[in-house]
Amino acid sequence: LDLTQEKILVTGGSGFLGSHVVAELRQRGVTEEQIFVPRSRDYDLTRGEAVARLYEDAQPDVIIHLAARVGGIGANRAHPGSFFYDNLVMGVELMEQARLREVKKYVTIGTVCSYPKFTPVPFREVDLWSGYPEETNAPYGLAKKALLVQSQAYRQEYGLNAIYLVVVNLYGPGDNFDPESSHVIPALVRKCLEAKEAGEDHIVCWGDGSPTREFLYVEDAARAIVTAADRYDDGEPINIGTGKEISIKELVELIEEVTGFAGEIRWDTGKPNGQPRRCLDTSLAQQLIGFESGTEFEDGLRQTVDWYLDQRAR
Repeated sequence: LDLTQEKILVTGGSGFLGSHVVAELRQRGVTEEQIFVPRSRDYDLTRGEAVARLYEDAQPDVIIHLAARVGGIGANRAHPGSFFYDNLVMGVELMEQARLREVKKYVTIGTVCSYPKFTPVPFREVDLWSGYPEETNAPYGLAKKALLVQSQAYRQEYGLNAIYLVVVNLYGPGDNFDPESSHVIPALVRKCLEAKEAGEDHIVCWGDGSPTREFLYVEDAARAIVTAADRYDDGEPINIGTGKEISIKELVELIEEVTGFAGEIRWDTGKPNGQPRRCLDTSLAQQLIGFESGTEFEDGLRQTVDWYLDQRAR
């Protein structure tokens, strides 16, 4: 598919990941006029009639569906119902309209949260169905996994060229730093900076620090998504990540170093750890679309902290 010749609808295109995907498309020669980014105030993607109107207005050839209701463990525990409903229904309605309009390509972004709680590490795509996800984000993970079933079913029955990418936790400039809904990296960056500014001698972190996570720099993720939209035409899911894991304890220590906070770390073991380990096998992405992440974790963290400090100073 030559993306420079297509009209591309990017849901969530003004969000954290979406703005980087739009920038990547522009870098590859797609013009501003070819990219349609819907705003949630104009189109409620959980409503069928709004989605139909969006397709009418955008007339897309390619859909990259990034819009999602997301958050960390706290947000997932507080809103399991809306995380399930909003993510499932948005995806279902958007793909149904894509099929009715016979679009050329439909890209769904899945989540590492769809993997079973106890998946052999590194997670391979074939393990997606070998158990139930970790409880704190299971409603979100299962809603996203249902969209894999839909994309494969629609490929089989209607010939829709729907692809599915399983993306790990992202971080980078433009991330959400809201304490109520942020993911682990922005939450910890903010916690360390605020403790440093207040002259505090410690911070408190959830769990015991033992779980591992894998993080992908947002610009690398955008490059993978656009490359897959361009080159990948199969129904099997592909993991998008770095293939490297870091424990939460090591992560906190690294963020302390990058933010210059020298206090003690205290662990609140009454709070959940979340999934014990998360690390993807990324060999298929390398094999099928030639993708490898290029950003060293510490460099990416420094850029994230610099961006946040710059935003706060404005």
